[in-house]
Amino acid sequence: MTTIALIHAREILDSRGNPTLEAEVTLADGSLGRAMVPSGASTGTKEAVELRDGDRTRYLGKGVTQAVANVNGAIAQVLAGFDANDQPGLDRRLIDLDGTDNKGRLGANALLGVSMASAHAVAVSKKVPLWQHIHEVCAAVHGTTNSASAGPARPSMDGRSSAQASPSGQGLSAPTLPVPMMNIINGGAHADNNVDLQEFMILPVGFNRFSEALRAGTEIFHALKSVLKGRGLSTAVGDEGGFAPDLRSNEEALETILEAIGKAGYRAGEDVLLGLDVASSEFFENGKYNLTGEGKRLTPEQFVDFLANWAAQYPIVTIEDGMAEHDWAGWKLLTERIGDKVQLVGDDLFVTNPRIFREGIDQHVANAILIKVNQIGTLTETFEAIAMADANRYAAIVSHRSGETEDTTIADIAVATTATQIKTGSLCRSDRVAKYNQLLRIEEQLGSGARYAGRDAFVSLAR
Repeated sequence: MTTIALIHAREILDSRGNPTLEAEVTLADGSLGRAMVPSGASTGTKEAVELRDGDRTRYLGKGVTQAVANVNGAIAQVLAGFDANDQPGLDRRLIDLDGTDNKGRLGANALLGVSMASAHAVAVSKKVPLWQHIHEVCAAVHGTTNSASAGPARPSMDGRSSAQASPSGQGLSAPTLPVPMMNIINGGAHADNNVDLQEFMILPVGFNRFSEALRAGTEIFHALKSVLKGRGLSTAVGDEGGFAPDLRSNEEALETILEAIGKAGYRAGEDVLLGLDVASSEFFENGKYNLTGEGKRLTPEQFVDFLANWAAQYPIVTIEDGMAEHDWAGWKLLTERIGDKVQLVGDDLFVTNPRIFREGIDQHVANAILIKVNQIGTLTETFEAIAMADANRYAAIVSHRSGETEDTTIADIAVATTATQIKTGSLCRSDRVAKYNQLLRIEEQLGSGARYAGRDAFVSLAR
């Protein structure tokens, strides 16, 4: 039986040494599900509330004992005896119990921990992988969850339709391993260096299997370390496992990565594409984009030019948070300028919130959404945002946070929803590698039925 018998939460530590919440859900048949909640460093102002204690004498105010108490008290009481197999009903009960628009009473960390742990428990009870259970939940609520089924086939980068381009011959409806967006140089809020942009990423797209793509990314990561050492630069890593050197300019990060790709024996623009997380809200002030590492203050129009020039000069396929979350005029300009050639991802802009995302769709802002489960606080709302992206031909990228744990739920979500892309950090730090290892397991489970999204993750872009 999948009715809930026991819910328990505890305070644990995340990858930055800060407290976070771990939840366990035990079902009537003894099945146990466990989940750990991530936490962000650069956060959107409209994210669901992560409840912290605020007691400066304990963990510098970052304790989560109140969120834990909310799980062990009110949440455990209201969900006792509830059928955990009804994920939408369970999440609706959590949302109603909180009673706020931003989950500020009980805490999004409390709600999310229980929401995810319940899904894990049901998968154990059904004796199926988590990704398969999640896929069944999404299919029951939204029908198909892959973008290849939403409307007519889109042109791919080589001119084929998405159905033709897919390895399965059926679009991307078969179980699909996502393209990893590997953050190998960190800056901004994720590192103590002079690089303004938060993430410089590689995307290994020119491969037939996820395991091959992962190997390529790993070899490039080690080649980059060698390049940095050869220049006498730091090989210390940031929050997400990428290197965090002091560089002469933001552009030097791109040039250094291109050198590493070549040194590892791969071709930039063919085997491997580049991506950026600009995190521009972090340096947008008084209407200007302040690149302090370079001593530049740019208007929105100038910053659009800055990004467009990079996109023309380098094999950049994706730019996240290219404009600040409140600079919607800038976002519209950027989308009009390069949105047909580059994936423009809203993270702080949309905060995985279907209501805010709908505004962006209606205003033709961006063409992709970053999916972070803790930005919205329940699995059902997460799946709703992904379904909305599919229906409106926006890409959906499942993402980690800078404060992570060994929890691997997002790897299963990416496969279950055919998201085609996952963002989970660099090729070191076990909190990042754990997700890659889970994807390797899933690929092995699927055997000959496994598909790797590769270049077809970007079928809508005219590159």
